[in-house]
Amino acid sequence: MDYLSTMKNIHILSITFSLLVLISCDDSVEINTSFKVNNEGSSQIISGPMIGHVSMRSIDVWAQVESESNLSLKVWNEKGESISESIKVGSNTANSAVLKVGNLDPGTHYSAVVMSNGLAVGDTLNINTQVLWDYRTDPPAFKLLAGSCAFINDSLYDRPGKPYGGEYEIFNTMASENPDIMLWLGDNIYLREVDLQSYSGYLHRYSHTRSTSEMQNLLKACPNYAIWDDHDYGPNDADRNWIHGDWAKQSFETFWANPSYGAPAGSNNIATAFRFCDVEFFMLDNRSNRVHHYNETQDLQVLGEDQIDWLIAALNKSYAPFKIIALGGQFLSDNAKHENMARYPERQEIIDRIEEESIHGVIFLTGDRHCTELSRLELEKGIVIHDLTVSPLTSSSYNNTEEVNNLRVDGTVVAERNYAELNFSGPRKDRVMEMVIKNVNGDRVWSKEIRAKEL
Repeated sequence: MDYLSTMKNIHILSITFSLLVLISCDDSVEINTSFKVNNEGSSQIISGPMIGHVSMRSIDVWAQVESESNLSLKVWNEKGESISESIKVGSNTANSAVLKVGNLDPGTHYSAVVMSNGLAVGDTLNINTQVLWDYRTDPPAFKLLAGSCAFINDSLYDRPGKPYGGEYEIFNTMASENPDIMLWLGDNIYLREVDLQSYSGYLHRYSHTRSTSEMQNLLKACPNYAIWDDHDYGPNDADRNWIHGDWAKQSFETFWANPSYGAPAGSNNIATAFRFCDVEFFMLDNRSNRVHHYNETQDLQVLGEDQIDWLIAALNKSYAPFKIIALGGQFLSDNAKHENMARYPERQEIIDRIEEESIHGVIFLTGDRHCTELSRLELEKGIVIHDLTVSPLTSSSYNNTEEVNNLRVDGTVVAERNYAELNFSGPRKDRVMEMVIKNVNGDRVWSKEIRAKEL
């Protein structure tokens, strides 16, 4: 039975609304997408829906509802509709699920709506599958946003004193940019002491953060991808010895919709990789293998040998003009303080292997530091590596100008809440990335243009 017929058989008070009627230019087939949304018999959306991974053929959407329900995702365009597998959600996932629809067409606009017990709930999403441009045209231009450290105040459980978070309007500012993709660079939640002793505590913290009203438009605006850092994982500066890393991983996979988890294949981490247009993204896990720098009797590491080997091999095989490596903590800065990679031998190992393999176009996107700065390193063979540290979104900020970083690009320190906008454009053989740092109101603080052929 189709959806319209089903709705006619439900004798309850409903609200009627009409969605866009699309007409195919090829076959003049009209799809009637007017239907009734009924609040009875369904569980209403409380967070999201959030657009997750979008490929040429598939769409993933995360949603959270108020109570136990059977969730599915309806996707349609002028050629027809598809509905995902129904997933029963309950307390083990805080009534949330990642819903997937495949067998779609590349470069196509789709509408999508979450269904609860067969009834549409929440806003209708507008989603474009990725374009099949390879061997046909120049790659499309696109806009990426990135940021880290999103602290949302919770007065019942926060430490006494001045609230640590604020200026949540930054999320609405970011949504108004009409981004094509959003990268969350870690510390996307801040687990409190009260959360760390139970899995339900992890689910509570994710639910509390994700339900922030100002965040909703950004979640719906574009595909969202994430890595983690210590505050998504466990206590401050948590490493692989944190006993509840399994809770961290399970809750992360519950609330995000990355394309996969575990790189290299079979690893028990959250690392993944994906391509958007002609740019490749390598999303690293800096917690699951970490041996912290204050250990005196263990070999220090952050990523671990297997993850580094996978990263270098994947970078070596990539033809992308820009190879974006997302990492929770600062990589390139030579300031051996805090949790910076300068404290670890892996930093130099990765740099040396990039040079040995002649890998061009590497850009690190990092967070954690509660201030923003750009670092640049030119190697002997002429390879240039950048590290754009972007922080914080809503956590408190500080000014690190007095801290020595010999690789810092002058004039790039930002000591206020901010986010990064990366604009990719140009023909296939001369791609350009414009880095722009913007404040809470979307005002440009600084910008820099980088050409792929110069890396």
